[in-house]
Amino acid sequence: MKRILVTGAGGFIGTHLVRSLREQGHFVRGVDLKLPSWSTTQADEFWLLDLREHTNARTAVTGIDQVYALAADMGGMGHISNPALQAPIMYNNTMINFNTLESARRMGVSRYLFVSSVCVYPMYKLDQEQIPPLRESDVYPAQPQGSYGWEKLQAEHLCRYYHQSYGIETRIARLQNTYGSLSAWCGGREKAPAALCRKIVEAKMAGTHRIEIWGDGKATRSFMYVDDCVRGLQALMESTAHEPVTLGPDRVITIDQLVDIIAQIAGIEIEKVHVEGPQGVRGRNFDHNRAKTLLDWQPDVSLEQGLKVTYDWVEQQVMEVNSA
Repeated sequence: MKRILVTGAGGFIGTHLVRSLREQGHFVRGVDLKLPSWSTTQADEFWLLDLREHTNARTAVTGIDQVYALAADMGGMGHISNPALQAPIMYNNTMINFNTLESARRMGVSRYLFVSSVCVYPMYKLDQEQIPPLRESDVYPAQPQGSYGWEKLQAEHLCRYYHQSYGIETRIARLQNTYGSLSAWCGGREKAPAALCRKIVEAKMAGTHRIEIWGDGKATRSFMYVDDCVRGLQALMESTAHEPVTLGPDRVITIDQLVDIIAQIAGIEIEKVHVEGPQGVRGRNFDHNRAKTLLDWQPDVSLEQGLKVTYDWVEQQVMEVNSA
């Protein structure tokens, strides 16, 4: 049994990760600014702490063997692309990352896994719908996506230097779009799969069968189911990989195709209305040989399977809100 800290344990991936680690018999301490929104936590301890404060970070890592560092000011494209939020995102996440890693070093944590993002990849390589698969090294020359991408890349270097200078075993996971139950589906921080599930549920309930989609629907993405993500994070933590590893599926689809899959799950035909809105990059496509080789990991859950679970869960949430 290990004593494990999960920061960001009140969030979507953190909630699932805590559950998985507990099922394996580990002691888990969860830390966040908030409790999980859509379920009760399964952590042995759950502490409400602001990791932007160094003393709180030191408290969080006391008596801990391993840290999964998920805590971040983040959200969907509407959040991370908001011009008014660029400085707060950079400040909040920089303070969280620096405080937590330094505290982990001082308190003798043996392993530290930082959850980065594919937003670190340069935007000049993501300006077309169809692009060749990018390897981890293709992040340079750097041009990350907004302050969110820059602070993630900065924290990756921080992990690398802490391993080099102090010997702490650091791991870096670059996550592709992750979705599933217990994710934000309303309120402004939701990502595309949950947001589109909500829109289609609402259109179905209203009988309009018509939804708005930001942009022209041709931008390409790949989507990783949360159970695959959690399994990949744990494989990376126990590996010997010090360099960043991108986790995600090989399958790339357009946003319009994502809508079509969800509509088929819902059992309706959807009229797509494309409107102005933040779209992010035009295309994303990644090479996953490093994950397959170093971790013996690849996703098990198909997009259709994962979206079925996600849609059913979002539908239940929307119906409960409407009946309240």
